[in-house]
Amino acid sequence: MERPCIKVCDYDDDTGWCRGCGMTKPERKAWKRAREYREAILENLPARLEAMEKAGHATGEAARKRK
Repeated sequence: MERPCIKVCDYDDDTGWCRGCGMTKPERKAWKRAREYREAILENLPARLEAMEKAGHATGEAARKRK
């Protein structure tokens, strides 16, 4: 399974979610060693990115362009 990181790595101060992929720093660090949690991590990302977009934050590729 490929990791969802798109190498933006700009974390929201309020939520701790990456504006690029939606993962938290601990999830990003655990990705390689905690294979059993990958599916659960992936399930949460779309809702996180959507919530950040609704709050007016650039996410995904748009967050890359913002930098």
